[in-house]
Amino acid sequence: MTGERGPRAARRASHPGPGSPALGPRAALRPPGPRTRRLALGLLAAALLAGCATGTTEAAPDPAATPHASAATGTVAAPDPSRAPAGRTPEGTLLVTDFGGDTVTFVDPGRDGSGAGGAPIASVKAGTAPYGLVVGEDGRAWVATAEGVAVIDTQRRTRLALVPYATESGPVTTGEYRGGGMGIAMAPDGKHVYVGVNVPGGDGAVEVIDTTTREVTGTAAVGLRPFDVDVSPDGREVYATDHDSFDVTAVDADSLETRRMEVAPYGTEGGLGSWLKPHHAVVRPEDGKLLLPFEGERLAVLDPRTGEVAIEPMTANTHQHGAALTPDGTLLVVGTGPIGADDEDPSLTVRDPGGTERTVPLDGPHEDVAVSPDGRTAYVTGGFTRDGYWNGITVVDLDDEGSAPIRLKAGNRPLDIAVL
Repeated sequence: MTGERGPRAARRASHPGPGSPALGPRAALRPPGPRTRRLALGLLAAALLAGCATGTTEAAPDPAATPHASAATGTVAAPDPSRAPAGRTPEGTLLVTDFGGDTVTFVDPGRDGSGAGGAPIASVKAGTAPYGLVVGEDGRAWVATAEGVAVIDTQRRTRLALVPYATESGPVTTGEYRGGGMGIAMAPDGKHVYVGVNVPGGDGAVEVIDTTTREVTGTAAVGLRPFDVDVSPDGREVYATDHDSFDVTAVDADSLETRRMEVAPYGTEGGLGSWLKPHHAVVRPEDGKLLLPFEGERLAVLDPRTGEVAIEPMTANTHQHGAALTPDGTLLVVGTGPIGADDEDPSLTVRDPGGTERTVPLDGPHEDVAVSPDGRTAYVTGGFTRDGYWNGITVVDLDDEGSAPIRLKAGNRPLDIAVL
């Protein structure tokens, strides 16, 4: 499947990554296809993109930036620190990583979870540039930062520990190309956490953390920049989605032996300069296959037992990042916005298990998504790994197709998200 061609193939080299100084945005472009004409107006901006574009330092986040109100998206709830409950964090509270700072922020989504009246209620220091997070049944959140994995007691809203990485990942910096933790996941039994560690200029690693001792107990080599980490339903394998090497690394949870499986439905031409790489994955519970969306055009379905990749069509036609599954198997995929001439704007794809899709327009770039326990509400973060982020969450009612999304204020470049 990696040899397939399509309209986006011409964009492979418009997306330079770190370590490719000779790959300037204009020199790297192939002759423009029907979807690349708009790139001529944005080549310089594309060269500065931090999420998937270059290894340059990102623009400093604006702590004062707030989401704007519009008729299409509803009103923005003002932050109200007085809403912070005395004692324990209420069920249904949202927890986001503040990629533009060093905290995680707790957000009240409103009494009914719809976003009406919601607001941030507290922030807790985690570590520099927190990226992914996962929450165990005991209410402890494990947060991948540039410094180590922070352990947060979400009920008391305090940091319990910072687990240092065993892998040398360079100086503590900010931005998506910083070294340190990216994707993170937890074993089904809650005994181990698996964190993908980015090593600038080299292969990454998956580190195993014992959740009782809070120590790293093992390390496995994976591909370049492990954007996402997932675990098989039976807990026997861990999967690192290796953004810059076009593959997924399967790690045996016991032996830490690895095997790498290419997932490149547009091919790998362009290398670090390609836009067309895997970002986030979800594991389908019924068969253990990984679902990896690409560009709102193709859904790569990876069978980790065989390494075979099947391709299914998608319809959003936009660059895609975060993904999640609802309890009934509906796939939610975040579209971050256009990268070519006839791409569509940001959206949330809602894809039922049979493959039927609808798209919900989003106002501005977004990065990741979480779903309420009842599967009725999606929460989409506006942090974004590239330029154009905003400091909020979009709330989408998945049952009412006619309702306008609502925007909440939330933290500093909120990236990953969980529902407590």
